[in-house]
Amino acid sequence: MKLWQKCDRRRRVFCIAGALVMLWGVTQGFAWLIAPSEQELRAEGRELFIHEWAPNDPLSGEGDGLGPVFNANSCVACHAQGGVGGAGENKHNVRAFSVLPNRNDSNLYGGVVHANATAEHLLETDEQVQRQFPIIPGGVTVIGNCQVRLEDFNPVEFEEINTPALFGAGLIDGISDWSIRKNAWGQSLTALGKEFQGDFDATMGKVRVLPDGRVGKFGWKAQFATVEEFVATACAVEVGLSNSYRRQDQPGKFKADENAEYDMTSRQFDSLTTFCLTLERPELIMPRDSREYSAIVRGRQVFSEIGCAECHTPDLGGVKGLYSDLCLHNISDPDHNGYVREPEVPMPSNVPGLADWKTPPLWGVADSAPYLHDGSSPTLEDAIEKHGGDAKHTREKYLKSISVTDRGNLIAFLKALRAPSNGNAIEQAVED
Repeated sequence: MKLWQKCDRRRRVFCIAGALVMLWGVTQGFAWLIAPSEQELRAEGRELFIHEWAPNDPLSGEGDGLGPVFNANSCVACHAQGGVGGAGENKHNVRAFSVLPNRNDSNLYGGVVHANATAEHLLETDEQVQRQFPIIPGGVTVIGNCQVRLEDFNPVEFEEINTPALFGAGLIDGISDWSIRKNAWGQSLTALGKEFQGDFDATMGKVRVLPDGRVGKFGWKAQFATVEEFVATACAVEVGLSNSYRRQDQPGKFKADENAEYDMTSRQFDSLTTFCLTLERPELIMPRDSREYSAIVRGRQVFSEIGCAECHTPDLGGVKGLYSDLCLHNISDPDHNGYVREPEVPMPSNVPGLADWKTPPLWGVADSAPYLHDGSSPTLEDAIEKHGGDAKHTREKYLKSISVTDRGNLIAFLKALRAPSNGNAIEQAVED
């Protein structure tokens, strides 16, 4: 004590600061020792992924558990094709809607009409959406010196959205924004060169840039930049599990309920995200039979020759065998886009058009039927034949420029892109 009293003020400050630094170091070291390993988080996350949530579930803490509005009671209910973490069947499609820019509101809105609810009176309908965003009546307005008659305009568009597979999501998460932009620039330069030669069939993808400047990589509209954001929204919207990133939806309001209590702890959310980040990547499975082997090799060549690889880029950002540029493309023919209603005013420049969809990675495609964003194609052949718009020239080459044998070789190649062979079957997951 006498020694401390003899110290001047500066030395006392230094002593206190040194003691605080030492205490912080000890605390951090202790936290590191007790922090869960990735293996522990992954195991916990897998259990949460296959857990069937219930109202007031014991795992939901202070929250209300499942719902009150939801599409499924577990993650694996929709992500099961080819194993835990795979794609979903059509029966698990999501009913989504968009509210188009119009003369009363130039913004674009979106949401989900949930298929289920914890109580019958909470069930949502298309009619509720329509009442919330009613038809805008027409009339006569004066533009310049001319009278212009405006027709009634229904701003609401509904879509069926099929569940994507999550295999290899961690590798996609690690692809840099620069890699995606660089590949898109390369597409643009190639297209420009072809146009100078009179070839106007080249494809240019659109990079989805989010409001904060990051590049979107997940979701059919590339609306999420990270797996973490994708998981947070999926938990809240699809299962009704509020978390620190996204609250569950308020029944019939089609927006987040900001007053909802958390249904997931930070540990639960981290473990579920870790599980998704560590899902194995799909594989190219080559058969032993020499004839089948040769068909797949030739099919991969045809894939590039007819232009499939322009959008389904084989390697991106150091990730091999992805078969996606992670960009937005419109593959609807102008004369076959009846599900798209043109907005009254231009779409905001920072959002995709209604017919713009992210190029889905083809790795694991053999185990992810049905195909396309709405699950409208039951087979790979049908999916190819429905490619129009940006991919119309590739479809025409597939149908008219290559032999029947090479069409078969192309399909053989795609059927060799399988879900992870060491992934657990859904039946085993349920039993566990």
